Amino acid sequence: MRAAIPRPTAGARGGATPARRGGRERVRGAPRAAGGACAVERLPTASRGGASAAAMAAAAAGSLPRLVRGSARASAPAARLSPLRAALGLPVCRLKSSVSFLTRPDRPNLAYHKLKGRNPGIIFLPGLNSNMNGQKAAALEEFCNSLGHAFVRFDYTGCGSSDGKFEECTIGKWRKDVLSILDELTDGPQILVGSSLGGWLMLHAAIARPDKVAALVGVAVAADHLVTTFRKLPIEAQKEIEDKGEWKYPTKHNEEGYYSLTYSFVREAENHCVLNSPIPVTCPVRLIHGMRDGDVPWQISMQVADRVLSKDVDVILRKTGQHRMSDKEDTKLLVNTVDDLIDKLATLA
Repeated sequence: MRAAIPRPTAGARGGATPARRGGRERVRGAPRAAGGACAVERLPTASRGGASAAAMAAAAAGSLPRLVRGSARASAPAARLSPLRAALGLPVCRLKSSVSFLTRPDRPNLAYHKLKGRNPGIIFLPGLNSNMNGQKAAALEEFCNSLGHAFVRFDYTGCGSSDGKFEECTIGKWRKDVLSILDELTDGPQILVGSSLGGWLMLHAAIARPDKVAALVGVAVAADHLVTTFRKLPIEAQKEIEDKGEWKYPTKHNEEGYYSLTYSFVREAENHCVLNSPIPVTCPVRLIHGMRDGDVPWQISMQVADRVLSKDVDVILRKTGQHRMSDKEDTKLLVNTVDDLIDKLATLA
């Protein structure tokens, strides 16, 4: 296990320097994914299907970042080879997406969007009261489309476009949502990417489906965080929440300034805490966390890294990273981390 704080970007260090490694060109200076403090940006080479000199020059200059793995994608449209353009504020032709619903006879229907492709597939798990339309999910979808890999993003019960009422949800119900997506919508090995609360749920999915979950990527993992935060409240405050049946959980991410959680939600969540004992997860794990996260302390990622049984664990700390990790460099780091895991799993196959 190693913790890495990415170095300043190439622009801050006086320009990018290409470096050949394993048949690819990399640019030193952008946030490196797991395994080191220096991140990479994939650049097309002349041998990869005739990319134009102008396009290659633009990519090298950093104005048109690309993520390209093999010649199979050389003929893909430029917009599909630029999954980070939106994050960088550049014009982008968005992929058309339509929402489908996973019908479950005994539970609310789940809204999802799926790209068909090869394995390992990628599944994005959003955070608390979030949905599948965020920037991280969009960047990963574009990236997977450029690779030809399968991708699924979805909304939990009571969130986004899915059926159900948020106030009736529990961690246990959302855990079952994740397993439904895994069981019903995917085949073969999957890489789970969990943001905040989704990082907590991805651990449960890896425990429940060890043969299907091939790797984990956590972004600001919030394992046990709701329970830990509640237990830190004064006894009087806990008693008041119990009496009223409602906890106004503070947040900076909506107009009200809080999420309304039931007292029963908190009590049920106690059944799903994972940090009190070893976590039986043995697949590769990558944990990305901002050190300026004002919602979920970065030390939780360190705790997760310590508790999981896997020996293949990297913790990547972004010194200026916020909770949502939505800066363009954060998005590059996330996509490159997933890309490196795909490579790693290919070598293990």
